Amino acid sequence: MGFVNLVNPKLLSLESAVKVREKLRTAGKSLVLTNGVFDLLHTGHLYYLKQARDEGGFLFVAINGDSSVRALKGPSRPVQVETERAYALGALGFVDGIIVFHTPRLDAEIRALQPDVYCKAGDYTLETLDRSERNALKSVNSRIVFMPFLEGYSSTKLIARIKAAGSI
Repeated sequence: MGFVNLVNPKLLSLESAVKVREKLRTAGKSLVLTNGVFDLLHTGHLYYLKQARDEGGFLFVAINGDSSVRALKGPSRPVQVETERAYALGALGFVDGIIVFHTPRLDAEIRALQPDVYCKAGDYTLETLDRSERNALKSVNSRIVFMPFLEGYSSTKLIARIKAAGSI
């Protein structure tokens, strides 16, 4: 596979994202923040992200950096590197900005961006949301919304189906 320069104007540094956030606040527009790995985009991701966007005027998606994904999912993940995952998300009309974070938790980004709404998939609850992230959300007065979860859709299951299809 040769190198392709994946131009992605929606991929922002945290500093640039904060500047966009300040402009949104000044214009009276709301910011929705969500996060995840988004290794292989599937129907569950698309449904969830579109629902998250409907919670406010502007959607930022924070994705785990590659080393963070390996720590969470194991040495064979991610299937796609962070720039490829960000590029796929950037192609979606309902995603307005993407940030890559390299720490285990998103609390610094939450404090910096101060989202009006924070969305998480419905397989999470307030109790299972990381305590440091929950505290950061509380400190910036973000509304936490758990989106509907489409049962049966996951990157892990999709990878298993692809592997099975390859052996047929």
